[in-house]
Amino acid sequence: MNPFLKKALLLPALIGAVGFGVLGIGFGERDPARAEEPNKVRAVLELYTSQGCSTCPPADALFNQLVQDPTLVTLSFAVDYWDYLGWKDTAARPEFTQRQRAYADARGDRTVYTPQMIVDGRLHAVGSDKAAVEKAITASTTSGPPLAVDVGLAANADSITIDIPAAAEPLPEKATVWLVLFDRSHTVPIGRGENTGKTITYSHVVRSLQAVGMWKGKATRIELPRQDLARAKGTGCAVLVQIGKEGRLGPIVGAAILPDLAS
Repeated sequence: MNPFLKKALLLPALIGAVGFGVLGIGFGERDPARAEEPNKVRAVLELYTSQGCSTCPPADALFNQLVQDPTLVTLSFAVDYWDYLGWKDTAARPEFTQRQRAYADARGDRTVYTPQMIVDGRLHAVGSDKAAVEKAITASTTSGPPLAVDVGLAANADSITIDIPAAAEPLPEKATVWLVLFDRSHTVPIGRGENTGKTITYSHVVRSLQAVGMWKGKATRIELPRQDLARAKGTGCAVLVQIGKEGRLGPIVGAAILPDLAS
């Protein structure tokens, strides 16, 4: 069976305007002398959390452990819908809330919640429930090829290079290539709201999410200038290749991560 079709649950999402200049997008055979050895990733975890949510600290602590696993791409998205409780989340952005709502819409849910863990863009679990999170990871990686596309991600002084190989099977839809910039960690003293008085450490805190290209199944290289990445901020970066068509995103079929752009 086509490994992409096995996971073709379409998920609506906003595809924002590309915020970074692109040095070049190439198609065809990659230059093996330049291509980085693809990262082996078994799952992508997106934690939706909030500094103003009293049930989130246990999920944030669990996430701090999960980021240590090199086979996982781990990204913490702060949402803004709990800001009215008295504390304005310092990392929240409306587009992160919109992304979580898009996942909820795809499941037919009318509400969103925190803490929530999304696995490979297709399964979800309560973010503080370690057993449920592990079960979702296992379910995603055993119901079909976990992440069928080995994405190469490399950085030098001038640019970030994304290498996506040719698809082994025809794609059901084109895929969006997302660039995610994040900080390794934030330690935040909470001054108001449900977590007043707590100091919480958050890992892989997402700063920006931008579409930087489309993948149509051919071997593709995308080069992004580092000067634009510096303006957007973030000490690390990740790439998500997510099936999509006409503004609707499906499962994540490939991913890579560089936790430290300076190294």
